Amino acid sequence: MTHRWQDLDVTFHRADAARTHEVLSVLDEAAGWLAAKGVAQWPDRFRPEWVAEGIARGETWLASVGGESAATLTLDWSDPKWEDTATVRAGYLHRLAIRRRAAGLGAVLLDWAAGAAAERGAGSLRLDCVSDNPRLRAYYESRGFVHHGDVAVGGAPGEPVDTAGPRTWLSRYQLALPRG
Repeated sequence: MTHRWQDLDVTFHRADAARTHEVLSVLDEAAGWLAAKGVAQWPDRFRPEWVAEGIARGETWLASVGGESAATLTLDWSDPKWEDTATVRAGYLHRLAIRRRAAGLGAVLLDWAAGAAAERGAGSLRLDCVSDNPRLRAYYESRGFVHHGDVAVGGAPGEPVDTAGPRTWLSRYQLALPRG
């Protein structure tokens, strides 16, 4: 799938195990930038095992601009942070990360994810972010996402759930998708 951004082609392709290093590179670059800004959205570095499952299921994507990896995201079909996942058909967006050289690409990624979720019959696109990131929360709201409450999860921000670890508050958001 190809989209346009700043007169450049943006191409989306599934990440496979051979491209795990690219996914991690994008995530680590974004996490480092966030940490430098004082935002505790993610850990300083991602571990391969944290992304392996999404890659193996074909749910992790790389977006390339000008033939180079510029962003990554994972679009899956359930999330335990939402109580109604068994009854509501939704796409769940995780680990959306953009390299600094592609700052501003977020709208294209969100539009692509919404389209991909709609193609699979989802009625909404859902995501979450740490509750104490007001800029990101405002951005999602400006893109049409509606806040659906905050939840506490076990584990440090961006890491796998750990019920014995620290608690992190996440804000959940939902975008209604057009019925086709």
